[in-house]
This record gives sequence, C-alpha cells and structure tokens, in this order.
Amino acid sequence: MLGVSAQLAYRRRASPLHAARATVAGVYAAAIALSALLLENPLLLGALLAAVLLAAAAAGVGAQLLRAARSMALPMLAATLLVNVAVNRSGLTVFARLGDWGVLGQMNLTLEAVVYGLVFGLRLLIVTLVCLLAVCAADPDELLFALRRVSPSSALTAALATRLVPVLAQDARRLAEAQRCRPDGGARGVRGRLAVLRATVAGALDRSLDVAAVLEMRGYGAPRPAQTGTGGARARWSRRRGRSARPRATRPFSRHDAAFAAAALALPVLTLLGRASGAARFEAFPLVSMAAGTGTLLLSAALIAAALAPFADRRGIEP
Repeated sequence: MLGVSAQLAYRRRASPLHAARATVAGVYAAAIALSALLLENPLLLGALLAAVLLAAAAAGVGAQLLRAARSMALPMLAATLLVNVAVNRSGLTVFARLGDWGVLGQMNLTLEAVVYGLVFGLRLLIVTLVCLLAVCAADPDELLFALRRVSPSSALTAALATRLVPVLAQDARRLAEAQRCRPDGGARGVRGRLAVLRATVAGALDRSLDVAAVLEMRGYGAPRPAQTGTGGARARWSRRRGRSARPRATRPFSRHDAAFAAAALALPVLTLLGRASGAARFEAFPLVSMAAGTGTLLLSAALIAAALAPFADRRGIEP
C-alpha cells in the first residue's frame, strides 16, 4: 500500500484530463462523486465504478488506481458491512439471532442490513477513487493559484499536503526496506509497523518545521502594508518582494475544458433524471427492492458515456 501511495501523485501526462485546467478536472471529479452519493442502485454504482476506472485508464493512471482499488476495496467493504450489520436493526430477513447484548439491545442480523452495508461501501469506494483520480490529474500548483483569492491559507495547505503525502509514503517505504535489510531482520509484525510509523511521523514533523521556516522567510503570514491610492503601495511592496505587480496570465478556455465541464454538468443531471423517473430506484428496507429494467441499463450506459466522452477528443494532446 505504501508503494501505491507513493505513485498516487500528480505527474503531467498526455491525456485530455491533464490538458484541461485543474479547476475543471476537480469539478469533473466532484460531479462523479456527487452522482455516487445521490445513487444507491448497485447497477448504477457499478457503472460509475467502471467509469472511474476507465477514465483513469484514459488519463494514463489506470494501473495506479487499479492497485489502489484492489488494496482498499476489501477492507472498506468489510468495515462498512460489519458496522452496518451490527448497528442497523431494520429488515425482515433475519439470518442470525444473537440474543440480547445489553446496551446494544437485541442483536438480530438481517440480510437487508448486509446489502445496505455493501452498497454504502461501494459508494465510499467510488468517492475515494475519484478523489485519487483528481489528485493524479489536477495540478496542485494551478489549484493553489485558482483558489488564492478565496482562501490563500487553505489553498496553500491543500497544495502542500498534496505534495508532501507522496514524499512521506516514499519515506515510509524506504524505512521498511531498510528495516528488512538488517542482519537480524528487524522488528516484525505490529511492532515493526509501529516503528516505521513512528519514524515517518517524526520525519513529517521535521519536514513541517522546515517548510514553515521557508514560508516564514518568504513572508507568508506577515502583515501586508496598507493599500493606498490605486495600488501603488501594493506594487512597490510586490517589487520589493521580487514579484511582478501584474496578475498571472491565465490560459484561454480550451476545448478540453469545455468537454469536461459539460460532462460535469451532464452526470448530476442524468442522476437526477434517473431518480425522478424511477430508473435509479433502490430500497433496502424492509425488503430489498431495486429497478433493474431497460431504463436502468440505459441510464448506466449514459453515465459511462458521459464520463468518458471528453477523452475521445485528443486534438492538441502532446505525446
């Protein structure tokens, strides 16, 4: 898992998603995540999962996301399943009666709770994978520049976290490899993992202090001089800091930006239309019931097509 985490970082690739601006890529990923949160039908969720993996493959990060999905799917589904079965008492199909558990009440395990736990885990898996897709495809520096007027501190924190997480994962992997190379084999099992975690956390704290010192030297967090006139003081202060007083030039809106923005709009619209028409119907309680007809299959195909359509246009993509 540490090796997978180290590879889940932004690298410029020859794909339409990387060619689009970072804000559009983030909105596209958020639209897929929103559709997953609005849907509960397993067929439609399976279509969204396929769309995310196919989009990752088209963006050149399919292998990384597939490895992440294999490592996360089983623990995530198992956790949501166990929690939901233990907490949820709804459902009519009881397959185990475990008696009275005191403060937890009568522990009756139902098939409906199992199904709902799996559906919830599938939704969580889709949202996690699409967030990883955004991490791999959206330039963090460009996101920082786009969000600087909204919240400079939050944008800077997010950009630094995006850059430092892969670095910390690489540190942990190197520490684990060094531990295995010791003549005695080093500590094994839980004790060995705790040793690597302790060393990684200590390294993270050291890195945070170094980054904070560098940012303080560059003037982040220092009070800015008051603006006077039409911005002359700000311009003089910017020149003293070695920066241009003119705003950074932004690139024009490209065909890839338009395509992914249209897809980001189409996905929630299709989801809401499916919910309104009944094609996305799913009920876990008191008995499992869901739509699985032609309308549901057409909606599944439409979601996949809407998510993948922007990747068809590769004009202007440098190999």
